[in-house]
Amino acid sequence: MNKIYPNAQSALRDVLRDNMTIAVGGFGLCGIPEALIDAVRQLGVKGLTAISNNAGVDGKGLGTLLETRQVKKMISSYVGENKEFERQFLAGELELEFTPQGTLAEKLRAGGCGIPAFFTRTGVGTVVAEGKETREFNGETYLMERSLTADVSLVKAWKADKAGNLVYRYTSRNFNPNVAMASKMTVVEVEEIVDNGSLDPDEIHTPGIFVRRLVLNAHPEKTIEKVVTRQEARS
Repeated sequence: MNKIYPNAQSALRDVLRDNMTIAVGGFGLCGIPEALIDAVRQLGVKGLTAISNNAGVDGKGLGTLLETRQVKKMISSYVGENKEFERQFLAGELELEFTPQGTLAEKLRAGGCGIPAFFTRTGVGTVVAEGKETREFNGETYLMERSLTADVSLVKAWKADKAGNLVYRYTSRNFNPNVAMASKMTVVEVEEIVDNGSLDPDEIHTPGIFVRRLVLNAHPEKTIEKVVTRQEARS
């Protein structure tokens, strides 16, 4: 089975549709599937529900899909750094399901493992708990959280073999492994594709069984979200 597609648009054209749910890897702008997000924008699908730690920044990452009004709902943990996100949310134009970061990661992991729900103490007694079932264990109150799955997962990895086995690099690993598990149509953008057998089994982070399609983007932009420098001390 050939999993390699010539470009991001060809990998997504026949799977994207209006009003679907997409799960997108990344943390801020670190480890985001840049080419795949751009392809979603170019293909013009609308009414998307996007599961992602955040919505990028203005003009970058998922922020580009907010600008084109292709996203109707975000399931996220961090909603800062994006003025258009703020504007749409306060104007009632964008739905938001606010989810604690660790809970979001576990929701995706659980969805990929076929676990329908789990209990956590995170969010008990806050707005996160509104409308959700609670239960006591060992004298403590726990909140029931339902798992998350998507129609399509968009993932960024550093390297893949032709079978789709993935290796992530440093902090770009972040949410990507859990996102890769959370749908039956996982499309992955990588910087390098090697022959089968080239990867040490011990270095593989996501097995190829989770991956349906691969796209090579050898030179991603890798925008730095914030560059902070320190002024040298003056004598």
